[in-house]
Amino acid sequence: MAKTKKPIEPLTTAQRLGSLIKSARDIMRKDKGLNGDLDRLPMLTWIMFLKFLDDLEHNREIEAELAKEPFRPTIEQPYRWRDWAAKPDGITGDELIAFVNNDEVVRPDGTRGAGLFAYLRELQGINGGDRRDVIASVFHGTINRMINGYLLRDVINKVNNFHFTSSEEIHTLGHLYEALLKEMRDAAGDSGEFYTPRTVVRFMVQVTDPQLGETVLDPACGTGGFLVEAYTHLEKQCATVQQRKTLQTKSLLGGEAKPLPYLLAQMNLLLHGLESPKIDSGNSLRFPLNEIGDKDRVDVILTNPPFGGEEERGILSNFPEDKQTSETALLFLQFIMRKLRRPRSPSPAERKDGRAGVVVPNGTLFGDGVCARIKEELLKNFNLHTIVRLPNGVFAPYTSIPTNLLFFDHPGPTEHVWYYEQPLPEGRKQYTKTMPMQFEEFKDCLAWWKRRKETDRAWKVSAKDLLANNCNLDIKNPRNKQDLEHLPPEQLVDSILKKEQRIIEIMGEIKQMLGETDK
Repeated sequence: MAKTKKPIEPLTTAQRLGSLIKSARDIMRKDKGLNGDLDRLPMLTWIMFLKFLDDLEHNREIEAELAKEPFRPTIEQPYRWRDWAAKPDGITGDELIAFVNNDEVVRPDGTRGAGLFAYLRELQGINGGDRRDVIASVFHGTINRMINGYLLRDVINKVNNFHFTSSEEIHTLGHLYEALLKEMRDAAGDSGEFYTPRTVVRFMVQVTDPQLGETVLDPACGTGGFLVEAYTHLEKQCATVQQRKTLQTKSLLGGEAKPLPYLLAQMNLLLHGLESPKIDSGNSLRFPLNEIGDKDRVDVILTNPPFGGEEERGILSNFPEDKQTSETALLFLQFIMRKLRRPRSPSPAERKDGRAGVVVPNGTLFGDGVCARIKEELLKNFNLHTIVRLPNGVFAPYTSIPTNLLFFDHPGPTEHVWYYEQPLPEGRKQYTKTMPMQFEEFKDCLAWWKRRKETDRAWKVSAKDLLANNCNLDIKNPRNKQDLEHLPPEQLVDSILKKEQRIIEIMGEIKQMLGETDK
């Protein structure tokens, strides 16, 4: 019997997709079980997730048939989207809610068995690590909050008009999905600590420059912004089937303990082309630091770890006694140092050192006590080569805390730290939600990055001076008169002496030039 081929669907335009998403959200607003966008977006995400998987599976099934190869579906009947969701007049009302929520139900095909979520949570991959495990992890932390089955059916019918059948269409939906994530960040307020502005993410990926064959980790990945940008960066380096396999299977790792961003990250990565995201749903800090060995280390770490939070006592015991702190950002900094790949070869030409780009608050720069001891380890055992000081409001309005970007790698010790003060655009006092930072503003910094010299925006400080000053990394721009007024006395004196020394050097150069002219 001939197989029925999937009909070719017309491409859905960005305008059409945007309209469908808006319609689905409008329907959700009528459901009493949902309270704002923080409830609506996760609902829309898991529904889109299952539609996306079914389209992907259908395409794979056709490819396997043409290649005369066996095909095992990730989701079996009657739990595939096409079995219960694709028909506009399919199950609805209380029957639909029961099928999604209950542990045991009469299924759409009339047989009795596990409900949809109960089935999905029990999926297991072959030897672990395939898409079944991803699905099980996603739905372990997912709850259906809609209580009106008729409204849920209406939303499903809207999503059924999405066609994840072409890379162009998936790309378009990916951009729309990112816009939804941004809206959710706006709605989350203080809960949005796991989001990083796309401009900053792109800059950090570009300067750390991950290479195909390297492993990139974000241990606090939130909705996956760093991993998506790293995937895009690595995808440009792929020219062969084997290279694409490397990208898909060995390049990107994440960790996210909160169920909501974990679900959003999975969908975000799937939409951007990563077929089986490897994101750990547990706390990345749950393992004793001294048990992380060479086999656990990675080449590149890019992250914005949560700051201002506190970890439980059981987590603190995983760290050295003299470096235990409830400040989450400092624990993550230690974790990152431990996870970075150590030099593989004594030859600099062959060596591939681990490197990291980390977002930290100002408090990390000037903190003492435990914080100073952690920074001492960073300066002595790693090469903290660059600190980019971000201007006010980059993370506005979600936090007003000034932030910095630390870049360090193996091997240490640090000889000197370069500082770069990223300015606000002329005439601006800070960024806002409606007028955020643009990537083009990093143009001068990117040009400076490869050919470093001291400028009005860039200066360097010796590690010896930093260590002598209790590892205070909060060094103001010595060329900024306003900043000089706020320097500690010892740093102010040091800055003045350096300026005097430079004046003496310039005078000597002038005298030498005059002497040569007289000859």
